[in-house]
Amino acid sequence: MGCETGMTSSADERPEEHLLGQYIPLHYHFNMLRDESRMRPFREAIELTVPLGGTVLELGGGTGVLSWFAAQQARKVYCVERNPALVRAARSFLEQNTHGDRVAVVQADAITYLPPEPVDVVICEMLHVGMIREKQLEILASFQERYRRTFGPRLPKFIPDTTLLAIQPIEQDFCFHGYHAPVPMFDPAGPHMADRCLADPHIYSTIDYRSELPLEFAVDTRLTMQRRGQFNAVSFLTNNFLAFLLNEQRAVQWMMNQLILPIAEPMEVLAGDSVAIQFAYRAGCSLESLQESLLVTPMPHAIPIQPHLAQRRAA
Repeated sequence: MGCETGMTSSADERPEEHLLGQYIPLHYHFNMLRDESRMRPFREAIELTVPLGGTVLELGGGTGVLSWFAAQQARKVYCVERNPALVRAARSFLEQNTHGDRVAVVQADAITYLPPEPVDVVICEMLHVGMIREKQLEILASFQERYRRTFGPRLPKFIPDTTLLAIQPIEQDFCFHGYHAPVPMFDPAGPHMADRCLADPHIYSTIDYRSELPLEFAVDTRLTMQRRGQFNAVSFLTNNFLAFLLNEQRAVQWMMNQLILPIAEPMEVLAGDSVAIQFAYRAGCSLESLQESLLVTPMPHAIPIQPHLAQRRAA
């Protein structure tokens, strides 16, 4: 939620793509605060996970809203945020809300900060689709090592608890008022995608935040198409399991907007065709780095189509 890491030069010297992922300004948080698909499951997961009278650490606290959810049950919440403007805003907001005094907003870099005492729960919502742009994995890997060294081998609970990363071949309309422009885009995942999905999602990473965390992803797989269509984009899906309720046999989930990346050579595919998909990237990298690594190779019966034909078809 807006925690900057590794900033070594002024904002004017850093590409906007880098800044958007790691130094989110206050006005952007309005969109997150009103996003019910995000706020509701985080609040439920925090209520279910934070023990009464417990201690909580939030890494990358932003406006402090998730720390405030935790403060309704916790004795103490350490809310770590590096952006000075957000630190001031969070302190002001918390003063206006019940039990906000239980939250200590700490201006610090989350990749080096440790609380002064052991904690029961760690909240870290510095998340982006596919674990690109944001530094959640790097920060939590560092936290695990430093926490064990200081407080012993037992780690606290984490929110999210687990994240699944997947890809899916899709047919995407890149025609805008007759103008064909295959651009990366974000779109809600859900039933509305059913008629555009050409195969089931392929899970390429399961991230358990209490285990060793991956910082590199390398995928080389073949997907079998389940319906006919024009394969022209790969959807990257990120599903966060914020908390598990074993007695109810369910999980509190937050499915993020999918990232849709166009492929270099669209192709007509039939049900049963196989397509090879390869990509490799480091967690926290730019969107461009992921896109540049994406390679799609048609197998027999998957027929590449020329760009002008794709434009004509979309029109």
